[in-house]
Amino acid sequence: MPRSICTLIIYTAIFNLCGCGNLTFTVGLSSGDRELTPTVVHQENNAGDHQVAIIDVSGMILNANRVGLLSEGENPVALLDEQLHKAQHDSDVKAIILRINTPGGTVTATDVMYRQVMRFKELSKKPVVILQMDIAASGGYYLSCAGDHIVAYPSTITGSIGVIIQTMSFKPALDRWGIATEAITSGKNKAAGSPFGTLTDDHRAILQGLVDDFYARFTSTVRSARPNIPADKFAEVTDGRVFSGEDALTLGLVDELGDLYTAHAKAKALANIKHANMVIYHRPLSYVASPYAAAPIGEVAASNAKANGGGTQINLLQLNMPEMPGGASVGVYYLWQPMTP
Repeated sequence: MPRSICTLIIYTAIFNLCGCGNLTFTVGLSSGDRELTPTVVHQENNAGDHQVAIIDVSGMILNANRVGLLSEGENPVALLDEQLHKAQHDSDVKAIILRINTPGGTVTATDVMYRQVMRFKELSKKPVVILQMDIAASGGYYLSCAGDHIVAYPSTITGSIGVIIQTMSFKPALDRWGIATEAITSGKNKAAGSPFGTLTDDHRAILQGLVDDFYARFTSTVRSARPNIPADKFAEVTDGRVFSGEDALTLGLVDELGDLYTAHAKAKALANIKHANMVIYHRPLSYVASPYAAAPIGEVAASNAKANGGGTQINLLQLNMPEMPGGASVGVYYLWQPMTP
């Protein structure tokens, strides 16, 4: 059965469950079918055609489509590339505010996004101001290092500079139940990190080598982008701990405390303009009325993926689904993931 018909059936069932009420849905359109369009979300007097584009990076950084209940979602890496391309070739856009609200993600996806921003700056010669929101940790901080200026809220959680490979072993439980597993491998290290075995010293050394290599890349990026971090504090700053925005300012991790309008003022100053409207790129049929609204990224107009927590809202019925790392629990991450009950 075609996916669009399945979606229509689901919507109809929900409508019947909810009783009377307005229900808006779109059948047959995916995000790839609809080009991004800019909407002015804040106007300034005497701005003329000058614009500062707000681009959001929210949720887990993954090179994979985010999956919602009724929406295929979008690939955040591809979406950022598309938004930067629009901003680069729009002569009205003089600078961008990259608004970051993420605990990080996979090492490669984070590095891809970082390179996208660096390439945008090189080709467009337009400044990039980072605005850190609730969380800009680990991969979120790595991406922040691509900006020309970093603004954080006093309550922002940032830092967590480090790398993690999370392994898990089911072997003790399997042994308890008398279940034996055996892997036929091409070499003694092929099964390193397998959840059905025990991590040997050799395996641990191999994985630690990967972590050390990626960590060296991370700290080198931070050292290059943030020369104001005191040398005697650098080891402490990069040991994986998180900081509030206020502490981050003291340590040189960010340049300024403020809000969206602080970032807007800095973007205009770096672009050598006095006035500019704020714009957000979004898909057609999505409603964006405020500069504080992240651009909706879902496929269905009535189903907007939330920046953190990944919820889906359908008029009177709200279904919240926690955002998972794309099902990719195994991998190498720049990620801050505190334990939750």
